[in-house]
Amino acid sequence: MEKQKRIFGIVLLGGLILAACGGAPQSAEIPVEIAPEEAQPVASPEMEGTVTEEVPDQDMGQHEGSSDTMNNQKGQGTAPGSAEMPENNSTGMEAEPAVELPAYFNTVLAHPTTGEQFTIKDQLGKVILVENMAMWCSTCLRQQNEVRLLHEALGEREDFISLGLDIDPNENAADLAGYLANNGFDWLYAVAPPEALREVDALLGTQFLNPPSAPMYIIDRSGAIHPLPFGVKSAAELEAALEPFLNEGM
Repeated sequence: MEKQKRIFGIVLLGGLILAACGGAPQSAEIPVEIAPEEAQPVASPEMEGTVTEEVPDQDMGQHEGSSDTMNNQKGQGTAPGSAEMPENNSTGMEAEPAVELPAYFNTVLAHPTTGEQFTIKDQLGKVILVENMAMWCSTCLRQQNEVRLLHEALGEREDFISLGLDIDPNENAADLAGYLANNGFDWLYAVAPPEALREVDALLGTQFLNPPSAPMYIIDRSGAIHPLPFGVKSAAELEAALEPFLNEGM
């Protein structure tokens, strides 16, 4: 009996030992099985739902912001354009300002030989070479001889005239007619009235009323005045000065 109790006790102890040894591996495997379950919440439907809900909100906010920015940019781009267009159009439609003509262009002059009356304004559309002169001035006579050579070089032109203005208030039309006949000057001349002399002085300066300076200027087709250098100018120099203005109408 005693022996049987010992054997039973040994068997029971061995069973307990085996049971204990068999349970240990199972408890060691639990973390392996649970680890995936604990990692699952990262990709769980609840978390995915959270991500899915938040990302669209951020994207939509960004897109809405971008859309608003683009609309604002479009609006800003349109407004300046619409403001600038009238300025560009008005600039393009504006005509060039007309040349303000000196008052003496309207002064009635008379050719000393024929008595024919005219104004400088009547001649606009042509290129006009003007020489301020006096009959007593030897420099003027030399300059007029160069003008005669200029006429010979240019030939007959309907778009060009030269005008000699006697600016000495002590000289008159009858004396000027004799002067022209003696020297063979057959282009346009006139005695300048005092009001014309005052305006020439104001516009061009006193030296243009000094005959020995050989003062000359060109009036272009639109009526603008272009002074020439003082001193006697050769026919070739006069032709070179006139050429750009004569070519404007070609």
